[in-house]
Amino acid sequence: MNRDLAHLQPYPFEKLAKLKAAVTPPTDMSHIAFSIGEPKHASPDFVVKALADNLNGLSVYPTTKGSLELRTSIANWCTRRFHLSEGVLSPEDNVLPVTGTREAIFAFTQAAVDRVPGALVVSPNPFYQIYEGAAYLAGATPHYLNCLADNNFIPDYDAVADDVWDNCQILFICSPGNPTGAVTQFDTLKKLIALADKHDFIIASDECYSEIYFDEANPPIGLLEACEKLGRHDFDKCVVMHSLSKRSNLPGMRSGFIAGDAKLLEPFLKYRTYHGCAMQAQHQIASIAAWDDEAHVLDNRNKYREKFREVVNILSPVMEVKQPDASFYLWAKTPIADDEFAQRLFAEQHMTVLPGSYVSREVDGIVPGAGYVRMALVATLDECIEGAKRIRTFVESLT
Repeated sequence: MNRDLAHLQPYPFEKLAKLKAAVTPPTDMSHIAFSIGEPKHASPDFVVKALADNLNGLSVYPTTKGSLELRTSIANWCTRRFHLSEGVLSPEDNVLPVTGTREAIFAFTQAAVDRVPGALVVSPNPFYQIYEGAAYLAGATPHYLNCLADNNFIPDYDAVADDVWDNCQILFICSPGNPTGAVTQFDTLKKLIALADKHDFIIASDECYSEIYFDEANPPIGLLEACEKLGRHDFDKCVVMHSLSKRSNLPGMRSGFIAGDAKLLEPFLKYRTYHGCAMQAQHQIASIAAWDDEAHVLDNRNKYREKFREVVNILSPVMEVKQPDASFYLWAKTPIADDEFAQRLFAEQHMTVLPGSYVSREVDGIVPGAGYVRMALVATLDECIEGAKRIRTFVESLT
């Protein structure tokens, strides 16, 4: 077996399952899960219909590159959403459909990493665990950049040593961030692009939460938009990953895309022809319907706005918690150790949250997720309100 498999740690939810198995929740309370970032809003009816109406696509092999119609739909959406100059994002050269951002992140890392001694894949910490696993299995070493409250949960890139940048092959950024919801701003993106030019590494921006934000006048900026502002129309060294899972409540459809530097996407397409991960034809057609419509996305954001308003109002008197820049996560500071908080909350209130230490690694003596829990406000409004009340009751019992 691949010796690098030994580097992989259990997924956070495996750890959480063991933590919960050690206690017994109250049987007179229904379970409410704030732990998993799986959207629970209804999938758009018109997308479901497009999927059902095109099941004849099961009779053909889909192409790895995806249909021109899908790639055009994606390119048009990116152009509208990120204010790109008309035609700079070519459906032929700058866009590839993928079967969800997790698959794309993992596969792109395997294709992009040159297995030389000292190769690094740099990522935020806390982080989405696929960055770490993809790095190890590509023959690279993960390098973590702590995301702390005093820097609005964005890494302090100025503190990164030159030898780290020299050995960096891929820098993962996640904006809006998982688990913190922090958005990386233009000035920081500009700085990172300059560093990529100087040290010759790829910036891979995971933007799957970009469409869940709270101020309609100020949607989160993306890496392609930063390239546009800099006149960087070849998107040199820059790729982005997006998904319909959060934007359109379609996690089961496994539909997303990678877009950006054509020089990177061409060899990645070659890798994908061997990888065997082409999106099903009917899913491509349904994806076009989703990318072409914004009304359902606005409705989705409105639902999250209402839930955040209610939950933050309930919790803020007893916990250090505030609405994030974007995403559907609350990154809440705990009055006791985060794993103890999660275990006792489950035992006493039948509520599940994710300990922040489970999505962090120790760096320079700091585990940046320790003392926090991640709450995914994906349940119904009523469940979110009830869940927030239970958490408040639990926190008040601690004092």
